Amino acid sequence: MRREAKITSKGQITVPREVRHALGVKPGDKLVFEQNGKDVSVRPVRNKSVFAKYRGIGNPGLASGRAAVVQKTRELRGREAKK
Repeated sequence: MRREAKITSKGQITVPREVRHALGVKPGDKLVFEQNGKDVSVRPVRNKSVFAKYRGIGNPGLASGRAAVVQKTRELRGREAKK
């Protein structure tokens, strides 16, 4: 992908829609510019996992963590849960 952006007199740019989509960013997100020799790369700043919003959706009613999974497995197998 090759896209161009114009720098304003205040040093601002508008990131093209295709680039925002490819980076997975939305208004309010931050970007970091890193220089490697003569090249400069742009990447989003991630403070949390991009998958965090999906955590736990596949296990309604099941607490997170190993102990909860072991307990639920024992219940499904008809064994008593150890305490």
